[in-house]
Amino acid sequence: MNIADGHIFYFDKPYQWTSFNLVAKVRRQLCLKLGIKKLKVGHAGTLDPLATGVMVVCAGRATKRINELQAHVKEYVATLQLGATTPSFDLEKPIDATFPTSHITREALEAVLRRFVGRIEQVPPSFSACKVDGHRAYDLARKGREVELQPKVLVISEIELLSFDASSMQCTLRVVCSKGTYIRALARDIGEALHSGAHLTALRRTRVGDVRVEDCMQVDDFVQWLEEHPITYTQE
Repeated sequence: MNIADGHIFYFDKPYQWTSFNLVAKVRRQLCLKLGIKKLKVGHAGTLDPLATGVMVVCAGRATKRINELQAHVKEYVATLQLGATTPSFDLEKPIDATFPTSHITREALEAVLRRFVGRIEQVPPSFSACKVDGHRAYDLARKGREVELQPKVLVISEIELLSFDASSMQCTLRVVCSKGTYIRALARDIGEALHSGAHLTALRRTRVGDVRVEDCMQVDDFVQWLEEHPITYTQE
C-alpha cells in the first residue's frame, strides 16, 4: 500500500482525547513507520473530547475526500441528565442551574422528542469548533468571552428513546442526523422544550455512513496494524 495514494482509517476515539490528539497520533506513527517527516492527515468530522466512537481519519490523497466523508449521516447514542444544565451542555463544566422535573414523564419526553425529527434550526453551543471572527468558539468560551452563534439548518432523521429512568431523570437516546448536528445543543433544546433543563453525561458516535463503531480500530492497536500491513510512501 502506497500511503501517498491515500488511505482512510476508522478509529474508535478514546474518551478525553481531542480529535486533534487522534490525528496527531496517527500522523506520528505513520511518519515513524515510513521514515518521513511530513504527511497529510486529517479527520472527517470532529468529536468532542468527552465523546467516543467512530472517527474517520484520512491520510495522503484521501484528505481530498474529507468534505465528501463529512457529509455522511451520523448515528449517536447519548445519555442526558434532565433537570440541570452546564455552560458546555456536557460534563466539561459543572452544573450551573437546576430545574423542576416532577412534571416530566416518559410520555411527555416522547412527545417532545418527536418535535425534533425532521428539518430543524439549531444554534451551535458556545463550546464548539464553529469560528467567530476567525477564532474557534470554544477558545473564546473557555476564556470567559461571550459567544453569539447563528442558527444552522440540519436534519434529524430519527430519535429513539432507548431508556428513561424517572427516579434519576436520566434518559438514553439514539439519534440519526446530518452533518453539523451538535448533540449537546440537542440536549439543551430538549431540556428547554420540557420546561426544564438538560445536559449530556455520555455520548458515543456509533456510525458514520455505513461504518459502525464495531468496525473501527482501537488506537492502541494501530502500531500492531502498521507492523502487519506493508505500507510505502512514494510520491509521483
